[in-house]
Amino acid sequence: MPDQPSPVSAITARKTWRTLEPLHGMVYFAPEAEASYARLGIGGRAGYFASRSAPMGAVGAGTVVAAFFNFEPSLVHRSMDGVWDRTTPAAVLEARTEVAGAALRRMIGPAADTDDVRTAADLARRAALRACERTEGRPLFGGHADLPWPDAPLETLWHAQTLLREFRGDGHIALLVEHGISGIEALVLHEATAQLPTTLLKDTRGWTDDEWDAAAVALRERGWLAPGASADHLALTDEGSRVRNAVEEATDRLAVRAYEAIGEDGCGTLRGLARPLSRTVVAASGLG
Repeated sequence: MPDQPSPVSAITARKTWRTLEPLHGMVYFAPEAEASYARLGIGGRAGYFASRSAPMGAVGAGTVVAAFFNFEPSLVHRSMDGVWDRTTPAAVLEARTEVAGAALRRMIGPAADTDDVRTAADLARRAALRACERTEGRPLFGGHADLPWPDAPLETLWHAQTLLREFRGDGHIALLVEHGISGIEALVLHEATAQLPTTLLKDTRGWTDDEWDAAAVALRERGWLAPGASADHLALTDEGSRVRNAVEEATDRLAVRAYEAIGEDGCGTLRGLARPLSRTVVAASGLG
């Protein structure tokens, strides 16, 4: 019998996703990933793009550009060139799950096989399964929703959070498009919040300084960035803050559906169980 939905606030959806996010995100940065994908004949950035897009099948660079949204297109095209001639989505997905389990076990040690992980995995899976009832308009999430579930609790927890992350992410992209915000403009707005190091988003997404500056100019013309702020010190105007907060709050509301499967109490329990695991992953430089 399916879980009966229980009301959950938008801020609870945000807090629960954020608490568990390191358990998903580490798979892109852990050294196990590069070594595993290299054995399949794909190295460097190709491993990231191929492993995250593989649930959609052997898609081309154009689909990856559309689904990932904020990466410089030529970076994606170079990275994806010939990937599916050297390996298959099935092989990449198998490697990705193995990487997730190995990296998390290395980082969190004996805690990987505890009752707490099993309970957290059950709660996260229930939330993810409810999200899977509503895949329309979410292509990257929809591809992930078709994947088989791992058997072990730790990998189940990782897979559930991966689903919840992509469910939220596809909703976020739809809202950015609705507000007429391009991929690079979304990055510039994010940088202007000063929540991340200045160069992190620019360096990882492949945009040039000129492209970054042009996006900043466009946002200033819309009144969303403060006039005169340098490229190294961007600042949101009141209107820019209002627009960005509106997108973030709507993203939270679109993500609520998943967490209704476990309710406020379940979300609180899940965060309490996952928080020490996530902190250990961050401390182990899983996201470095």
